[in-house]
Amino acid sequence: MDRKIFVFLLSISILLSACSSSSTSSVSGGSTTAGAYIENKGSDTIVNLALAWAEKYQTEHPDIRISVTGGGSGTGIAALINGTVDIANASRQISPDEISQAEAKGIKPVEHVIARDAIAVIVNPENPVNQLTLQQLSDIYSGKYKNWKELGGDDRPIVRLSRETNSGTHVYFLETVLRLGKKNNKTLFSMDTLLLPSSEGIINELRSNPNAIGYDGLGYVPKDLKVIAVSKALDSPFILPSIKTVNDKSYAIARDLYMYTAGEVTGAKKDYLDWILSAEGQQIVADLGFVPIK
Repeated sequence: MDRKIFVFLLSISILLSACSSSSTSSVSGGSTTAGAYIENKGSDTIVNLALAWAEKYQTEHPDIRISVTGGGSGTGIAALINGTVDIANASRQISPDEISQAEAKGIKPVEHVIARDAIAVIVNPENPVNQLTLQQLSDIYSGKYKNWKELGGDDRPIVRLSRETNSGTHVYFLETVLRLGKKNNKTLFSMDTLLLPSSEGIINELRSNPNAIGYDGLGYVPKDLKVIAVSKALDSPFILPSIKTVNDKSYAIARDLYMYTAGEVTGAKKDYLDWILSAEGQQIVADLGFVPIK
């Protein structure tokens, strides 16, 4: 099923479930009442997973309403700082500057690791290149490589695709791949990199453009595109992303996924987070192509 349709159907399901609740009240400071409302916003990487969790949880707890929206990790964390969301989804860790902004408003962000993810490097299936090192990926995205023939491919210009700067996936890829995990490395994306607002945008461009290279969470990669095997160095093995290679840490571009709350939660929010980390919640993680933490 097309992911846009999947998200739309889940959203409709959640809205219908919300409308069917006869009495609702807001969750504030972790209190719990019948008909509690939980607002969840942030990472587009996590949004399908969050929608699936919300739909399942509301089926089992019809007195709970859960609203899920995307917009990027930065958007979710900003909403948490501004006190307009109960749970912020993020595909990156909150930054020291964001923590300072939150604390200045009397909010103490609390981190919850809710799943893991591999960032898959993807090309069009017509591209003969099957494997790349982290250094080669850094050189591709910084603009040092401009033609696929420099990497053993056809004589075609390289078209670089990336998520927009508000995306936690963009930030993670910049720090882990372009900058090779080195804090003093100031490498930037090439100015001609196409910044796209969604995973769907990257997938659609890759399908139609044999010159393109992109990256996305493993759970978003369709079977009709080619995933590149990645090596940490020239003398290291080339590894494809999978649940196994994320958990044994052999795949180089893998990360934790997060939910942030304003302080420690109790009541309805705690019950929901506990369920997300339960065997039932983590099975949904695996079903959607992400990596369970348990």
